[in-house]
Amino acid sequence: MIKCRGRLSYPGGIIRTVQTMSADVARRIALAAQGFADARPASPPTRRHLQRVLSRVRLLQLDSVNVAVRAHYMPVFSRLGAYPRELVDDAAWSHSARKPRLLVESWAHEASLVPVADWPLLRSGAKKVGWWHHHTAIAERQPGLVDDILAVVKELGPVGAGAIERALVAGGPRAKDHWGWNWSEVKKVCEYLFGVGALTTGARRGFERLYDLTERVLPPEVLSRSVTAEEGARELVAGAAAALGVATEPDLRDYYRLAPERSRQAVSELVEEGVLEPVAVRGWAAPAYRHVSARVPRAVPGRALLCPFDPLIWERARTERIFDFHYRIEIYVPEAKRVHGYYVFPFLLDGELVGRVDLKADRAAGVLRVQAAHSEPTADHGRVAVELAAELRHMADWLELDDVAVAPRGDLAPALKAVVR
Repeated sequence: MIKCRGRLSYPGGIIRTVQTMSADVARRIALAAQGFADARPASPPTRRHLQRVLSRVRLLQLDSVNVAVRAHYMPVFSRLGAYPRELVDDAAWSHSARKPRLLVESWAHEASLVPVADWPLLRSGAKKVGWWHHHTAIAERQPGLVDDILAVVKELGPVGAGAIERALVAGGPRAKDHWGWNWSEVKKVCEYLFGVGALTTGARRGFERLYDLTERVLPPEVLSRSVTAEEGARELVAGAAAALGVATEPDLRDYYRLAPERSRQAVSELVEEGVLEPVAVRGWAAPAYRHVSARVPRAVPGRALLCPFDPLIWERARTERIFDFHYRIEIYVPEAKRVHGYYVFPFLLDGELVGRVDLKADRAAGVLRVQAAHSEPTADHGRVAVELAAELRHMADWLELDDVAVAPRGDLAPALKAVVR
């Protein structure tokens, strides 16, 4: 399974004796690290089950596309099966003594829900400068607007950007057309303040971000924790390694979008500390690292539909390297040029990616629509269709949709349609 190989060069110019493993072993390690070797609960999932998923994936990416289901809900379903979506809502956007907030919004991989305790790590300077940096000029040019926005949020928060603008116009001493800013500038400054950590999301209304002062959302012990960029990078890389199981340095860096130099230094230090073990994976061009706690299951049985922003597959080059599965999101591709569809979910079956379905939740009609269904070349159409049909039915029930309908597009569509019918 794993055996000794010679000596390889790793970051920092260090030559090390490393273990070598097959691509199959690396795939099973990666799946186990992401929680797919854990059995789905036999009883209705609870907050404890959600915490188990979060301990594996470490963050849930947010995305505005709602053609099937919001991206932050789906990875939990993929690992637990049907669960009350209120579990995520309560963990992210409410707080009580009995159920303290578990998650907070921050820029991690992209806009994400992360464990509250990780917020100082993401503010440490370990990450690359985010896109909100482009709004710095507005904030510097109009410090009064920054102060006014913070004052409105302090008074009214949690509050949306539109309501902030209306409050500024209503309470301002000048007409809006003389202020030198417009609605987009208010939103940009709000996002700048979110990016630098002065604001976060206190709640959501639908998918609208309602801003609040970070000091009112996070506990004092989290806000007061001081973390250097080096410390933050080490903890984030260690977390990424635990979530990925086995990975290259660019894989580890991408999980939280870290600055390259911080990531490389952290990897070297974690190897020295014994947290990461250098390994060589057959077929991988780059050196790899295995987290010392990573386990190798004999098999990874079960099935799951994966949204495009699931952390198992969001790094497309890694997905191709591990699963031999070429996957690209085609939302921005003209319809006539799409290969597999608009919003495509890969289908995981017994540890392999065996197909993909373009899904749409037609809420008005109560139907989960399979706009297209494609199989991987070596997959057994009959078995894939049966297992996929069962998982689609499970997803439809979870989304409170009555039926599953399969359109005649894709090589898997005929077999899937026959089983669904």
